[in-house]
Amino acid sequence: MTATLTETPPTAPEPDRAAPRRRARWTPYWLLLPGILWLLVFFALPMVYQASTSVQTGSLEDGYRVTWHFATYWDALAEYWPQFLRSVAYAAAATVLCLLLGYPLAYLIAFRAGRWRNLIMILVIAPFFTSFLIRTLAWKTILADGGPVVGALNTLHVLDVTGWLGWTAGDRVLATPLAVVCGLTYNFLPFMVLPLYTSLERIDGRLHEAAGDLYARPVTTFRKVTFPLSMPGVVSGTLLTFIPATGDYVNADLLGSTDTRMVGNVIQTQFLRVLDYPTAAALSFILMAAILVMVTLYIRKSGTEDLV
Repeated sequence: MTATLTETPPTAPEPDRAAPRRRARWTPYWLLLPGILWLLVFFALPMVYQASTSVQTGSLEDGYRVTWHFATYWDALAEYWPQFLRSVAYAAAATVLCLLLGYPLAYLIAFRAGRWRNLIMILVIAPFFTSFLIRTLAWKTILADGGPVVGALNTLHVLDVTGWLGWTAGDRVLATPLAVVCGLTYNFLPFMVLPLYTSLERIDGRLHEAAGDLYARPVTTFRKVTFPLSMPGVVSGTLLTFIPATGDYVNADLLGSTDTRMVGNVIQTQFLRVLDYPTAAALSFILMAAILVMVTLYIRKSGTEDLV
């Protein structure tokens, strides 16, 4: 019995799939490259330059040299610590007011607005359609002496309370801390409302129904369900409000006085008028470090890192 041999046809070579995998693995990094270059050129390099400026000595006429003069930081903090505290106080007050005003508005948009939702959202972001400077200047008219707002506050004896707290002076609102806080609150309110709305809109409505089925009152439902689930929006909104408000100088410059100067006004003056670049750079880094510490502690205490 003879066995017949059959020839097996040659098999095609396996395609090399390693190269496409390698290219796919590097694709995200290539997509991130433009953003990384942007951050390096317009953020990291200016930060390095300002850091070197803060430890320089000299004058504008003779030139500045890096002498590692770290005493500039201590001298700037020792001289301008009242402006630092004032900036934190004004920013904190504006953040609290934005939260008290923005949360009910965001709740209304998310759960009660219905077909008016888009219109209300447009009204919330409408201030962005005009310049920050124009919006702030408008408050000089709103809070003008003898105007309807000041008259209403006098009638309600609100200025008596704010005067006792030191936030107003007599019958005036302009050039007082209250005017600065009002300007900060108005300008940064959309930064509070939008993250709050995004966080509230994600909440599953069935959770509210389940709380009602368990005979929970509306207040209990809000306290146990709605507010805890909206904490990412609360944290995001307060950070987006507090951080820029702390370094703001426009509101204090246009609505305040020399007694309401914030650290942003000091930095602007040192850079553009006094031309003391090392002090201005040192103040900027002190402000950045203080905000970084406060934000880190706040995020840890808030109990959530899931930011919107």
